[in-house]
Amino acid sequence: MKLQPLNDRALVKRLESEEKTAGGLYIPDTAKEKPSKGIVVAVGPGKFDEAGKRIPMTIKAGDEVLFNKYAGTEVKLDNVDHLVMREDDILAIIQN
Repeated sequence: MKLQPLNDRALVKRLESEEKTAGGLYIPDTAKEKPSKGIVVAVGPGKFDEAGKRIPMTIKAGDEVLFNKYAGTEVKLDNVDHLVMREDDILAIIQN
């Protein structure tokens, strides 16, 4: 299934959380927090300003991003969990 976000929305695949702590202890699934990092899969064309001009998106497909913990709407595509969120919910692009 293919999904194209509209306006200033992005489709983000959440990255897996860490299995171990820095000290080497394994974290059980029940104690793991949902990660707030993900990979942008697709982006919309951007939103319109008051004059009717389209403002292009700052992010692009393939960017690794940091987002709010409770941001977006969860959707399942081909048995993989994704989030559809507004560009405003994305806090930063992670540079490698």
